[in-house]
Amino acid sequence: MNTTKSSNKTQDGIVSQRLSEASCQQHFSDLHQPLTKYGALVEADRCYYCYDAPCQTACPTGINVPSFIGMISQHNNHGAAGKILTENIMGGTCARACPVETLCEQACVRNHEDDGPVRIGMLQRYATDQASQDQVSFFTRAEPTGHSVAVVGAGPAGLACAHAMAVLGHDVVIYEAQAKAGGLNEYGLAAYKMVDDFAQKEVDMILSIGGIEIRHGVRIGTNLSLADLQARHEAVFIGTGLGQSRRLNLADEQAHGVENAIEYIHDLRQTERLSDLPVGRKVLVIGGGMTAIDIAAQSKLLGAEEVTIAYRRGQEHMNASDHEQAFALENGIRLVFWAQPIKLEVQSNALVGVEFASTQGDNFTLSADVVFKAIGQTLLPLEGNLSLTSGRIEVDTEQRCSVDGVWAGGDCIAGGEDLAVSAVQDGKVAAKSMHQWLVCGQNQTRQSEV
Repeated sequence: MNTTKSSNKTQDGIVSQRLSEASCQQHFSDLHQPLTKYGALVEADRCYYCYDAPCQTACPTGINVPSFIGMISQHNNHGAAGKILTENIMGGTCARACPVETLCEQACVRNHEDDGPVRIGMLQRYATDQASQDQVSFFTRAEPTGHSVAVVGAGPAGLACAHAMAVLGHDVVIYEAQAKAGGLNEYGLAAYKMVDDFAQKEVDMILSIGGIEIRHGVRIGTNLSLADLQARHEAVFIGTGLGQSRRLNLADEQAHGVENAIEYIHDLRQTERLSDLPVGRKVLVIGGGMTAIDIAAQSKLLGAEEVTIAYRRGQEHMNASDHEQAFALENGIRLVFWAQPIKLEVQSNALVGVEFASTQGDNFTLSADVVFKAIGQTLLPLEGNLSLTSGRIEVDTEQRCSVDGVWAGGDCIAGGEDLAVSAVQDGKVAAKSMHQWLVCGQNQTRQSEV
């Protein structure tokens, strides 16, 4: 949508200023109020400090959860933050946006009907926020090695890789298409999860190690090639994410009111006035993942009167967790299942509804003045003879690609989990492999096949 309209009305009922700016700001305040010192101590006291803790096993980055919680209980918040950030440099974001209900907290031994899991995510946020507020530094850069590394994409995978390589003394240049670093954390997560410009504060912390340069406005495949990067640098890490939204492949997909959810969230995260965003009266979201929940909830919070999520399969198949689905329902969002869009209903080049085929009965139509496509993304075209599987980059267990000297991680790789925490782990694993490759000889034979 065009977020710079001067008028608050359009011919089809999509308007800005449905709510006052004060109301919007209130609606987009912190989704979860952070723990107080007393609250953190009480919550930490609930931990059993399990041996071979299942919560640690469930964390993609392997954070020693019992250890950092124990430090909080001993009033050592900085030590707790150090434990977290050593394994997950983006521990602050993951504490806010990671689906802990399906990872560490689901694995917690207290997670049963008559109790509840330790609130690991909130404790992680408490510790990392305390360290951030006190401007504590946990990393020291090694002596410069003289090796030069390229990182494509300043999202979670790229930043994690860049930070780990810089700590080891390598010089890193990040090539980023957007005006800001952060990737999904800056442009894709719901605004109520990332208040107070937290994504940029985290980027600043990561860059403070030194040895990392970011060049903005550079996109691989457009004004930069893999061959260019290989000529300039000794090793390359690709963490581009998935930059191309999937299409519905229906007629009239260019009609006014048919929007990409990712693009709208991008605009929402960057706007200075939430009330200036155009909002439909009846909003329909097509998809079943986290992005579908995020765009639906934010549309409701911006003043949409009716918001519906339509998903082509059953509720149990949704990629969005039960927790996120419950959040949508709590915000008055309707969920419709087994609904496959087959036709966009358009009048005078403006959307008025969507017709669906249903496996549960006859076709039906839902009226809407805005429909958001939240059906996933695909990898932007890449050159350089990289092997792909299902449209994503093939990597081995060390994140190495089919081309020597090139690694990849995050959403762009085959088999990726499309989670920021998993992307961080990919960056860590790749950095370890890249470091060994650089210091032990760049012409060594690969020990495993892609």
